[in-house]
Amino acid sequence: MLKWIQVLWPSFLVAGIAEAVFFTVVSPQELYWFGEPVHLSELATYSIGFFGFWLVCAASSLTTVFLQRPAEELNRTGQKGPAR
Repeated sequence: MLKWIQVLWPSFLVAGIAEAVFFTVVSPQELYWFGEPVHLSELATYSIGFFGFWLVCAASSLTTVFLQRPAEELNRTGQKGPAR
């Protein structure tokens, strides 16, 4: 549970900042998706944008947590067989 909190909470905060900066520069009515204008309400556009930023930030935080594992945990042999 602690790992999930370490991933989701910072990514939530950064996603909020990223959305604020992005939508300060770009208006939701000016967005295009595959060459077509986005026909969603502003609230829906903001929500989808936030969850998109959150997903990207969570992937980044999850990668950081994954790469922080100690070498002993990575090199541990849990199977019977020849040692590496």
